Amino acid sequence: MNPVLATFIQQLALEKLEENLFRGAIGDTLIKRVYGGKVLGEASTAAQLTVEPDRALHSLHAYFLREADSRSPVVYSVDRSRDGKSFSARRVTAIQHGQPIFTLEASFHRTESGIEYQRNCPPVPPPEAVPPVVWSQDRIENFPPRLQRMVRVVAPFEIRALETREGGRDAEGTPIRRAWVRAIDVLPDNPALHRAMLAYLSDYGLIWTLLAHHGFQITNENLVVASLDHAMWFHRPFRMDEWLLYYCEGVSSAGARGLARGTFYNQAGELVVSVAQEGLMRVI
Repeated sequence: MNPVLATFIQQLALEKLEENLFRGAIGDTLIKRVYGGKVLGEASTAAQLTVEPDRALHSLHAYFLREADSRSPVVYSVDRSRDGKSFSARRVTAIQHGQPIFTLEASFHRTESGIEYQRNCPPVPPPEAVPPVVWSQDRIENFPPRLQRMVRVVAPFEIRALETREGGRDAEGTPIRRAWVRAIDVLPDNPALHRAMLAYLSDYGLIWTLLAHHGFQITNENLVVASLDHAMWFHRPFRMDEWLLYYCEGVSSAGARGLARGTFYNQAGELVVSVAQEGLMRVI
């Protein structure tokens, strides 16, 4: 396996401290604040570790309460809220320096068959027709720390973006960002790992769909951006080592907050995951 991807998987894994208590690894320390997707991915992993394998994560709702310190590990405490005949519920509290920094409510469902419907996949060029996003090492070293960190965040993934950093608009003028994404190497047949990796990646660039619409870039020093909450719904099975289209669209920006939503489609056009996020967008 590609060593960058192998290291990422190792860092996404958790150390079991006690029953229902886990600790994450220290990762990128380029800037003080932890990338929100890392906490999201680790918290979903912690919840999945307390549920029977035949029950798959189908939804999660998370709140980012405090800034997470990248120089210290995060501890995850899992409350086994309920185990019913078909569903299980878990509440995860992420703790750092004795304080809760993040909470997650997760629901798991035993696989069932049922009626089928989905919103159609928007027409886009196939991934083979979209050039990959590639940064030279010399150029990365000259980036400011915040931008260097975001390059490292997506290092385990191949990204083929259909829009520039300025973003785009659909026919109705809605801000959009579209990209084909997948892991840079073949992954183990572990659905829980694939879900945790997608949770990690889903935080990348979603709220920037709105910020790009307003003309901001990640290098702007007069902008404070932070994830406030994050929700995901897992509709169908998927693999992170196969191409997924991440289609992001802006919903609203007001009161120094922005709401964006995203959808992941596989190459067959199947809707596999839906995402929504509100973020702080404070101009100083």
